[in-house]
Amino acid sequence: MKVTICGAGRTGHLNAVLFKQRPGITVSVLTGAAAVADRWTRGDGVWWAQTPDGHLLSGRPDYVGTDPSEALIATDMVIVTLPAHARPALLHSFAGHLPRDKHVYVGAIPGFCGFNWLAAKALSGTDNVVIWGMKDVPHTAFDLVPGERVRMGGAKAQLFAALHRRETAASRAELQAMLGHIYEAPVTLLQDYLEITLTPGNALMHPAVLYALIGPGAPWENKPFDRPLCWWSDCPRAGAELLEACDAENQAIRHAVELRLGIDLSSVKPLRQELIEAYGSQIEDNRTMYLLLRTNRAYAGIRAPLVPNPDGPGLVIDRASRAFHEDIAFGQALLVELATRLEVATPAITKTYNWALNYHGGFTEGAPAFLPANWPEEA
Repeated sequence: MKVTICGAGRTGHLNAVLFKQRPGITVSVLTGAAAVADRWTRGDGVWWAQTPDGHLLSGRPDYVGTDPSEALIATDMVIVTLPAHARPALLHSFAGHLPRDKHVYVGAIPGFCGFNWLAAKALSGTDNVVIWGMKDVPHTAFDLVPGERVRMGGAKAQLFAALHRRETAASRAELQAMLGHIYEAPVTLLQDYLEITLTPGNALMHPAVLYALIGPGAPWENKPFDRPLCWWSDCPRAGAELLEACDAENQAIRHAVELRLGIDLSSVKPLRQELIEAYGSQIEDNRTMYLLLRTNRAYAGIRAPLVPNPDGPGLVIDRASRAFHEDIAFGQALLVELATRLEVATPAITKTYNWALNYHGGFTEGAPAFLPANWPEEA
């Protein structure tokens, strides 16, 4: 089986090494980084990954390059690991190079921000494509040296994936078999892709904290930071409370979808429950969202995106951060549009979203651009 990974960042690099530990897997990596492609071409091509217990894994991808016509030759599966805002251009760039003589399974890890709708629109001329996504990354990864090595963090005990609603039962069975071949953890296929789209995550979390840090009436409104700041261990109480309000609105969207489409989305749990189940004993105090965020050892040391203040001393929020271009322009924008279509009131989500648009200066494109025009009737 040939797998093409799109993106040579932390997740892409780690998956390439892990897949090469599995028998019978050909790994191709499509990257926009010419330096990474050149390193693979000019050197021995071996990539490394350090496991949490200190062992080194090595694997040589069979191809690393910037040419989709080469990377996608005879591929069976495509895994997109780029951030959400980079995915539209990527899919359009390789649409004409996918094999046409067999089913090709095109998915995203993670599959959030409406990847199913994006892929269906971008790849509309390729009816042999099967669209899928994974709920979360199978492993965390950090300390990447591009094209050389990465460190592996914790692994998920179980993986969850979903297919676009249009896909067949046969494609569902084939995807489960393919994922079972490349991952060690058991894979459960969710019933509906909206179970991924509505799972609470960064699209709720980062905008709420940003608003509480630099939004109207916040401590650093129109004022630079005097020191680096951590997203969660320094999260203000107002940020945690706003996050809880946004999460309640996300649950309201979930319930409205269930009623309109007649589906079960009970796997979309409230954020605090999701975090408690995910991190367990790593959380010292889970009585409130505020305490949970500040005492979760798994979150300790995760820095907020700050850069030197161009107008004087101190630090300011980086407007180029994925917190804006992925979490807000794609993740949060999609929630706002879904709520509007379903006539669900989301004052907290909408407040943070409209503020972020004004603060950033606007985004050129977001997830609503590829939501089907008559959704939820066309689900």
